[in-house]
Amino acid sequence: MILTVTPNPSLDRTYELPRLVRDAVLRARTDRVDPGGKGVNVSRALAASGQRTVALVPLGGLEGDLLARLLERDGIEAVGVPVDGSTRVNISLAEPDGTLTKINATGPEIPPPAAEALSTALLAHAAGADWVACCGSLPRGLPPDWYAESVARAHRAGARIALDTSGPALLAALPARPDVVKPNAEELAEAVGRPLTTVGDAAEAAEELRRRGAGAVLASLGPVGQLLADAAGVRFAAAPRVDVRSTVGAGDASLAGFLAAGGEGPAALSAALAHGTAAVRLPGSSMPRPADLAPAPAPTPPPLDRPLTDAP
Repeated sequence: MILTVTPNPSLDRTYELPRLVRDAVLRARTDRVDPGGKGVNVSRALAASGQRTVALVPLGGLEGDLLARLLERDGIEAVGVPVDGSTRVNISLAEPDGTLTKINATGPEIPPPAAEALSTALLAHAAGADWVACCGSLPRGLPPDWYAESVARAHRAGARIALDTSGPALLAALPARPDVVKPNAEELAEAVGRPLTTVGDAAEAAEELRRRGAGAVLASLGPVGQLLADAAGVRFAAAPRVDVRSTVGAGDASLAGFLAAGGEGPAALSAALAHGTAAVRLPGSSMPRPADLAPAPAPTPPPLDRPLTDAP
């Protein structure tokens, strides 16, 4: 079982538009609403592939009730912590050429009693989990070291932990030694405090995060591919050329594929790439099912001079 923890979940509403025009009344071609938040998306991708998963989320208002119902519809066991206010609603505007405009709401504040309830539930459910995936930004009310404490709790319960966050929350968690962290290229650059222009730069930055405490680094490099740095070295999986419909949740699908394939080694990296590639071909924040996956190429040594803007 894989437990996901999403401190700031959402309802994700996606509108597909012929073209985004400011100061105009637009008619959507399609629209859909999905359970959202990075950890929630990981659970959705896991459930779509038949993997048992439990999603731990704060829930508030009618939006929180709908989120819980949508998770149950998708075959995900939801563990909800009640909070005041309402679960946030995020809006995505998708254009045919793959351009995506997102509007993310702030979300409710997590007061100390709810924060303690969330931490207690994490510890309780981590005891039965193979992996704990803590994902997303921290909402108001949770301190930057909350994920560091979560890493310690998961390890105390005997579970491995994957962390997908950025900024101060990521840096504060590294000394707690998460088993894997999953930044994208921008988050990786922010973490090391310098621009990254090539795959080699990304590989060096990933190794730096390992020296600072991460057991492994799974880095999404957008249309270039994905990179895994661990005790065995650095491997790279090149992304194929595909028609992009929506990038929402693609990184979360990648993490789900990585964990479902064991969470380590070349096979898990290939699974991460296959899930991420499948996700960008689907509408909104849809998560891929096994039929959507195509075989991914075997990982290779990283092409160090390849620019991170060099799409296939």
